[in-house]
Amino acid sequence: MSEPVMRRTQSGEAVKFLRAPAFRFHSPLAKVLSLCSVLSVLSLAAAPLQAQSAAASATVYAIESPKAASALLLDIAHAGKRLVAVGDRGHILYSDDNGKVWTQAKVPTRQMLTAVFFVDDQRGWAVGHDAQILASADGGATWVQQFSDLEREEGAPFLDVWFKDQNSGFVVGAYGALFATTDGGKTWEDVSERMDNPDGYHLNAITEVKDSGLFVVGEAGSMFRSPDWGQTWETLKGPYEGSLFGVLGTNQPGTMLAYGLRGNLFRSSDFGSTWQNIPLSMQRNGPLEFGLASGAVLKDGSLVVVGHGGSVLKSTDNGRTFSLVNRPDRLSLAGVSADDKGNLILVGQGGVHVSSPTGAELGQPDLGQK
Repeated sequence: MSEPVMRRTQSGEAVKFLRAPAFRFHSPLAKVLSLCSVLSVLSLAAAPLQAQSAAASATVYAIESPKAASALLLDIAHAGKRLVAVGDRGHILYSDDNGKVWTQAKVPTRQMLTAVFFVDDQRGWAVGHDAQILASADGGATWVQQFSDLEREEGAPFLDVWFKDQNSGFVVGAYGALFATTDGGKTWEDVSERMDNPDGYHLNAITEVKDSGLFVVGEAGSMFRSPDWGQTWETLKGPYEGSLFGVLGTNQPGTMLAYGLRGNLFRSSDFGSTWQNIPLSMQRNGPLEFGLASGAVLKDGSLVVVGHGGSVLKSTDNGRTFSLVNRPDRLSLAGVSADDKGNLILVGQGGVHVSSPTGAELGQPDLGQK
């Protein structure tokens, strides 16, 4: 099955192409490959790689813009009480008032950033194009580049990042990339050979599954699990042959969700050994066919999954059933978090959107001054 890929013309117009199965075209928005039809843009060494040696040229910082909070954003995470969002052109924004006002961080790149993860209120990592890994030690206010590889598959991106603690973490990405660190990112090791992925399928997401281990999903329905937290990986036969863009652990041991193209959402309660299809229906238009991109576990244990067409799915029973809202603006969503009151902080096309706990009632944030 062909998948849509976005390319930008010289005039800046976004154009959709179909990627034929026989060819491997790379999209700048590989993490949300099926969600981009309305978006404006779309190492061979086995030894540890010295992170500081990656930046061979002069550092170029992201341009500060008052429109950054309304530009394309691809992920959002909590750094303690602070919210941190990442996206196009190296933009990283943070908010200390539940998403009302956003400040642009100082970021040493202008490339698209695809994912962000914090282990506490200070230490965090962001990944993106040119196989870049950035790190922050001050809650996302400033960032340094730990690693970049322009030679790797023409700058193919890293697509997700996960850390166990301040030292041990993994990033996954295009063409089967799996990198690991045990020293907080001072060095990164290409450990892609730990996975049996001979076709080099894109690895789109990584997550922790409670009391079980790590789980990775990717292109063509590929699934990998690691009960020893990344040392060894088992290839699984998944329930779906289309691309999966996200995987989300729940508060229940061994229980998780995997989701991707055409509204496909699956639930497992045994660490991926078996899967149950979760039917999703729009009130008037039948089954949901919009792609699903990202999800989050909120403080109250509820689950939220977001995607194309303004889709917001919420579950209060650990993923057995979901309510569904498609917001009227139909803007594609790529990430979700929540404020102290349970209101959703959504990111994607059009930047940051603040909504009610169900996904409705959009609000428009401001970009504050430093």
